Amino acid sequence: MDFMKFLQYIASGTAYTIAVTLVALPSGLLLGILFSILNVYGGKVTQRLTSLYSTIMRGIPPIVLLFILYFIVSGSINLSPFWAGSISLGIVSSAYQMEIVRGAILSVSGGQMMAARAIGMSKNQAIRHVILPQTLRLAIPPWSNEAAIVVKDSSLVYALGVPEILRRAQLISASTQEPFLAYAVAALIYFLLVFITNRLLDALDRRLHIPANP
Repeated sequence: MDFMKFLQYIASGTAYTIAVTLVALPSGLLLGILFSILNVYGGKVTQRLTSLYSTIMRGIPPIVLLFILYFIVSGSINLSPFWAGSISLGIVSSAYQMEIVRGAILSVSGGQMMAARAIGMSKNQAIRHVILPQTLRLAIPPWSNEAAIVVKDSSLVYALGVPEILRRAQLISASTQEPFLAYAVAALIYFLLVFITNRLLDALDRRLHIPANP
C-alpha cells in the first residue's frame, strides 16, 4: 500500500480526533474556570477541596484516569465510548486548566476587585465583569499548551475503540505489516493538528493581548 492510501485511511479518523478535542477542551475549561474561582475566592474548605482535586488528577497518568472515569461514567449513564472518553479527557484536563486560570486570576491586580466593589458591584459581578475577561485573555498563552496536550491526549480514546487517528494507524499497521509508515503518517497528522491549533491561538492572543496590566 502506498503512502497516499495510508494517509487517506488514517486521515479519515481526524474527524474523531477533532471531535474529541472539541468536547474535552471546552468542558475542561468550564470546570477549570469554576474550580479556579472556588479556589481563589472560596472559603478554606473549597480551597482545600479544589487543591486536592488538582493534585490527585495531575498526579495520575491520564490513561489510568481515562479508564477509571470511563467505567464510572459509562457505568452510571449509557454513553458511547466516544462520549465517555471525551468527557473523561475533559475531566482530566480540567485540573490542568484550573491551574492555568488560577494563575491568570492571581496575576490580575487585586485593586481591581476592590475598585469594582467600591462602585457597588457584588463579588460575583466583579468576578464576572471585571476579573474573568482579563483572566481569560491572560490565560491564552499557557492555555495554548494545554490545547496542544489535549489534541495529543485525544489519541488515548483509541483504547476504548474510538476509530480516531491512532486507532486507524494501529489497524492498518496490523493489516499491512508496515508499522513504521502507519505510525509515521499518524505522527505527521498529529503534528499538523497541534501546529494549526497553536498558530490559531497565537493569533487570538495577539488580537486580545493586554499591553499592560495595571
